[in-house]
Amino acid sequence: MAGDASGAETYTTDEALSRLGFGRFQALLLGFLGTGWVAEAMEVMLLSFVGPSMKEEWGVSGAAEGLITSVVFAGMLLGACVGGLGSDRYGRRAGFLFTAIVSGVPGLLCAFSPNYATLLALRFVVGLGLGASHVLPTWFLEFVPAESRGSWIVVFTCFWTLGTILEALLAWAIMPILGWRWLLALSSTPCFILLIFSSVIPESPRYLCSRGKINEAMLVLERIARMNNKALPPGTVTSEPKRIDDNYDPSVTTVLLMTEDRLDDDTSTKSNSKSIFKAFWSRDLIRSTLLLWLVYFASYFAYYGLVYLISELSSGRSQPKDSSLYINVLVTSFAEFPGLLLAALLVDRIGRKVTMGGMILLCCAFLAPLATQLREDLSIILLFCARSCVMGCFAVLHVYSPEIYPTSCRNTGVGFASIIGRIGSIVAPLTTTALLENHHQKEVVLVMDLALFLAGVACTLFPLETKGREIH
Repeated sequence: MAGDASGAETYTTDEALSRLGFGRFQALLLGFLGTGWVAEAMEVMLLSFVGPSMKEEWGVSGAAEGLITSVVFAGMLLGACVGGLGSDRYGRRAGFLFTAIVSGVPGLLCAFSPNYATLLALRFVVGLGLGASHVLPTWFLEFVPAESRGSWIVVFTCFWTLGTILEALLAWAIMPILGWRWLLALSSTPCFILLIFSSVIPESPRYLCSRGKINEAMLVLERIARMNNKALPPGTVTSEPKRIDDNYDPSVTTVLLMTEDRLDDDTSTKSNSKSIFKAFWSRDLIRSTLLLWLVYFASYFAYYGLVYLISELSSGRSQPKDSSLYINVLVTSFAEFPGLLLAALLVDRIGRKVTMGGMILLCCAFLAPLATQLREDLSIILLFCARSCVMGCFAVLHVYSPEIYPTSCRNTGVGFASIIGRIGSIVAPLTTTALLENHHQKEVVLVMDLALFLAGVACTLFPLETKGREIH
């Protein structure tokens, strides 16, 4: 805590949150925003189940079936940009409402699509909403104390895996009896539940401070204090970063302070998209931004490449035709939990950079033997271990990427990194499918390992370690 020019005591948002701890308020917020993450995962996963039935009902080609997934990813590219800029300019709540409404309403309307063209258009709009879903973990992160921020964001990431499991179970129960339209309708239900209770969650106090709304930020912090049965520090919250940091390299701390100071006068007063965009391209952030893009691209590329490899090697497994798809999705989704658990244990102990780089290189190690011909059961085990590691990397990315950007451009920075990641998710199936069709499994593995190795090197080059550090 420090004093302002008038001598009154002040404290930062991080100091307030550290005093209040992780309590009842954050637990309720985790459940609420985690449900949003579940809803987004369900919307992404459902096309794996409805595609074949839709193709059969309307008699469209396999290429037309695949195009439905492609337009969702295309919508995500635009949605990540719009959602990030909107959330930084108008608030985290605005970003949340955008992703919930634009995902939920068109998602429900998809169930009533009279023809293929209508479904295609609606799925593109759903993609716009899904692309802005990175606002959810960022909003949660801004309420969590610094000392446990990493572990709790990894826990938040588990809701995505939970959503894929719930969607597989829902599809298994609904598809054989009621058909694909009912699955589309029921999968959009969580978005509407969130909208009903959306007024309960307050705006981020960090965002309010960055906009000079100190009184409103104080009201939010006082509400958290009441719910957690704790007391705030004496004085008033301030948006000024703490300038004394004995635990970190002073040169690194200075970079953070210079970045925030430069942004305050520009973004807080003008509050326009141009200044927000310029902020994360500033000299102090450009290196981190470009390295982050490389890690996002490689992680998305490897994740979706692994999904296709697992599907290819699992295709010969003897399961009943009507249940094999659901079982495969369930098994591979459960395989993600060990990586998430490992990330949760390490991220607040050894730091973001080491944990992320280690998970990426472990994924490389599990993939490398697949360049040779192995027994099917051994191949599946290695692929599951690799997928677990890449999911752990995703969890740490959800912690680290918002932490390196200041509040004034946080969602914009993460949004543009997500765009690069989505490009990787589009490239992965094209590359993997083309090579596998020509029996080039070795080349598939080498390409993924190369991308992951470069991402692992990038992790060592990040200028900042954010473990336990205040974010501004």
